[in-house]
Amino acid sequence: MARINFDLQELQAFVAVAERSSFRAAAEDLHLSQPALSRRIEKLENLLGARLLERTTRRVALTHVGRVFLERSRAALDELESAILGAEDLAGQLSGLVTVACVPSAAYYFLPSVLSEFAARHPRIRVRVIDDGANAVLNAVTSGRADFGINFVGTQDAEVDFRAIFKESFVLAVRNDHPLARRKSVMWDELAGERFMTVSKESGNRLLIDVALAKSGKRAMSAFEVSHILTLLGMVEAGLGVAAVPQLALPLTTHPTLVGVPLSKPRVSRTLGLIVRHGRPLSPAARVLYTLLKDAGRAARR
Repeated sequence: MARINFDLQELQAFVAVAERSSFRAAAEDLHLSQPALSRRIEKLENLLGARLLERTTRRVALTHVGRVFLERSRAALDELESAILGAEDLAGQLSGLVTVACVPSAAYYFLPSVLSEFAARHPRIRVRVIDDGANAVLNAVTSGRADFGINFVGTQDAEVDFRAIFKESFVLAVRNDHPLARRKSVMWDELAGERFMTVSKESGNRLLIDVALAKSGKRAMSAFEVSHILTLLGMVEAGLGVAAVPQLALPLTTHPTLVGVPLSKPRVSRTLGLIVRHGRPLSPAARVLYTLLKDAGRAARR
């Protein structure tokens, strides 16, 4: 069988373009020029003897071969990463402190399950969580106070490397005895007659919603305004009204009181990612937790 020689960087370049569906965004993530990124993809395609990506002036799409190769590439990269982590674990008998900065809506239900698994595997490693707003999380990572973060801002920040792990939509949080709880979806303009509650304008989540609604020409007038999404959920549970929240702010399993109903027209979403200060390598302990969170995000979006 002929030997195919290509660099790991070429495989990473392909996966980045496939996941971002954009040469520009992938080049920014990898801190490469677009011509350099294109050369890596072309070299890989030439070595494989197959076209992996279809390029037009507007979009990038995977070919059939590209879709199959993407799954195998991800598996190969994950296997390599696991092998490296295993060697580090054996060599270092991992211990120490890992500091993670995380937006509260992801910290509430998404983070604890991963930390539970992490603590069971590595009881000698202590974890400190900085749960704060999106801008504060970004600052904690760029300043070095946190080893890495979980955030939905930072994709355009040259100081951080952003790895998308989960794209989630905003849903309408309602009590399970509310008439809308039985709906398969709710349009934004149907909320005119509801007591709508929201986070303040300082919140990154509020900015995402306001931008999306401004483009569609729809407005959701708020009866209550708070600082944190968890406060919103408590107010919904108390029957004070309904609220738009990120999907991960609600439990993945059935909640005794709350229901999340998909919101449409427009569909508002955000992409959560792991952010690391550019050029700062993670410690072995931090790398293990980073990988667990990356895998958990991938599993959650299936």
